[in-house]
Amino acid sequence: MTQVLALSGGIGGAKLAEGLQRVLFPGELTVAVNTGDDFEHLGLAISPDLDTMIYTLAGMQNPELGWGRANESWNFMAEIERLGGEHWFRLGDKDLAVHIERTRRLDAGEKLSAITADFARHFGILGKVVPMTNDLVRTMVITDEGTLDFQHYFVGRRCEPVVKGLAYAGAADAELVPFIDEAVQDPSLQAIVICPSNPWLSIGPFLEMPAWRQLLVEATVPVIAVSPLVNGQAVKGPTTKIMSELQLEQSSATIARFYEGIIDGLVLDRSEAHLAPQVSMATHVTATLMKTAADKQRVAREVMDFARSFSKL
Repeated sequence: MTQVLALSGGIGGAKLAEGLQRVLFPGELTVAVNTGDDFEHLGLAISPDLDTMIYTLAGMQNPELGWGRANESWNFMAEIERLGGEHWFRLGDKDLAVHIERTRRLDAGEKLSAITADFARHFGILGKVVPMTNDLVRTMVITDEGTLDFQHYFVGRRCEPVVKGLAYAGAADAELVPFIDEAVQDPSLQAIVICPSNPWLSIGPFLEMPAWRQLLVEATVPVIAVSPLVNGQAVKGPTTKIMSELQLEQSSATIARFYEGIIDGLVLDRSEAHLAPQVSMATHVTATLMKTAADKQRVAREVMDFARSFSKL
């Protein structure tokens, strides 16, 4: 039974997803993960956010890097570099096995959702990890140097080009994974949670899909978002850089406007409590920085308590 459906990108969102997994009973969490970052590299199908989520929920993530596997080795990449191959996007040896197996199964005609569910089971995850769609959606970053696919902007150029806009190729025609419909119709569903991921890069691809936007707008349970900002700054990643370059105020009030019409409530960090009067939806203020397992579980519990406070539950 799905108690919570969470929408997430990679590192930041995965922290809250981990907290939710810990405070819910086994199998009650379904996480839908951004696939706008997916791309092909060295002939392999790479799904960075899906893999980060699986590694995190399995307790196998690299704590130093925030992405990839713990206790990783890099022999493959060393040899690729020795041969003069592309090494700007690093694939660890354990991580490489995931990409090879995913590519093999996609080439054989399997859906990404089925492969991801199987990987999650093999990693011992009792909840569901689901791609936001099985269709091809690609986040494109429009910059002062031209339009770049996401990974070349994010990893290859280290987010250096100035962002002028964003496009989500394929989103308009992409469909939901069937399991998402099942999760939303599950009578045990208590809340939909938008994790503290970058709204423009990680959640934007969801919202550009008409099916996802309709699902969120018509949801009969509370839709709660957690702001990724603490004191006007992103904990990790280029969120505030992008906001500045798009001439947006770097605050959770801007995050609220981004989600207006979609969410019922917004969780703010204490450092931005003064912004609550500028937010059109209900707010909950707490310490949102999640450094420890205890932090993740506390925020998850508060998000669930906030969701239960809505009368439509």
